[in-house]
Amino acid sequence: MATSRKKILFISYDGMTDPLGQSQVIPYLRGLSLNGNKIFLLSCEKKVALSQSKALVHLMLEGVDIEWISLGYTQSPPLLSTLHDIIKLKRAARKIHAKHKIDLVHTRPGIPALVGLWMKKKMGVKFLNDIREFYADSRVEGGMWNIKNPLYKTIYNYFKRKENEELAQSDGIVCLTYAARKILQKWPSFDQTIPLEVIPCSADLSLFDPEKIRESERAALKNELGLGKNDFIISYLGSIGGWYLIDEMMRFCKVLSEKKPLTKFLFISPHRHEVILAAAAKFDLPSGKIITKKASRLEVPLLLSLSNYSIFFIRPCYSKQSSSPTKHGEIMAMGIPLITNSGVGDVESIVSKYVSGIIINEFTDAAFESASEKILNIENFDIAGIRRGAREFYSLESAIAKYTKIYNRILGD
Repeated sequence: MATSRKKILFISYDGMTDPLGQSQVIPYLRGLSLNGNKIFLLSCEKKVALSQSKALVHLMLEGVDIEWISLGYTQSPPLLSTLHDIIKLKRAARKIHAKHKIDLVHTRPGIPALVGLWMKKKMGVKFLNDIREFYADSRVEGGMWNIKNPLYKTIYNYFKRKENEELAQSDGIVCLTYAARKILQKWPSFDQTIPLEVIPCSADLSLFDPEKIRESERAALKNELGLGKNDFIISYLGSIGGWYLIDEMMRFCKVLSEKKPLTKFLFISPHRHEVILAAAAKFDLPSGKIITKKASRLEVPLLLSLSNYSIFFIRPCYSKQSSSPTKHGEIMAMGIPLITNSGVGDVESIVSKYVSGIIINEFTDAAFESASEKILNIENFDIAGIRRGAREFYSLESAIAKYTKIYNRILGD
């Protein structure tokens, strides 16, 4: 006798036409659909991104049992636009449940989790609380909510109360890091009997595969970018700003460049290239040492393959203990050693376990000097070993298996 497909409502305030939706939502949901679930994907889409990438999202959803319901993302006015989107999400969720009788609502943190909690309390739907970040604290520490302003202090306190209530009402919990799990287990609202899985942001190891890169392609790209045969390349992957410490990275680049003159810095970044160049000038790094390149996701592996090392510095703070940088898995999947800082999720323990890079514990000239000396004295990292580490820790297949496990536990299968 065939088992009926469970009906899952996945809610994301991030759009599927945004890069995060395409790398950290759709691949998981495809796997979960193939594992016997009917998925309803509810997201809020920005108008321009939707017009540019709607067809791509539909292409990514082909061949699986996923029904995408896209709502418009309201950008202004502040706060009122968010309230408007919460109302739209609730209306859409109620309509989907009335028609299809949802078995499980699976939400990302913040706005979606509010809707998931509401569905649990009002409709009795099982609730998987996917805590991808400590939402309220990340808004404060990221500078989005100034709690010296009484209004934002009230909003912060509201979301902190809701986070505790969501944890208490969860039928299952997912977090990105073992560091976050330790913190959650100390919250008074945590129920030790509720299933909890640690599932870091996964990497597509079939895309980020150094063995698929042809040497002729690398040579042509080096020529295009003006890179010499003996240039030593440090890459940075992703957007600039926010949590990513551009000034500290440039200070490090300056120190390393003085010790290793043939070092050049490749920023694979979608925008704000003028900010990158301005930061380099601020620390007297010649413009000839800085290469900026915008790239599609499919172009990124080839660009990364030029790297001797990759670098990212992230502001270490309470909320970042819940963070799993997507780029970390992608860099490891390419077999590239990493230069990064401690205090962010599980990054330091991963780098240590898989001998896959250099950790900086403070942003001082002395620490930068020490790390630069290590780079000068280390002959080679084990590229195959770093890639094995990515497969063990960051594989999409492992993430899907863990999600399937927690779905089954919640739904009694």
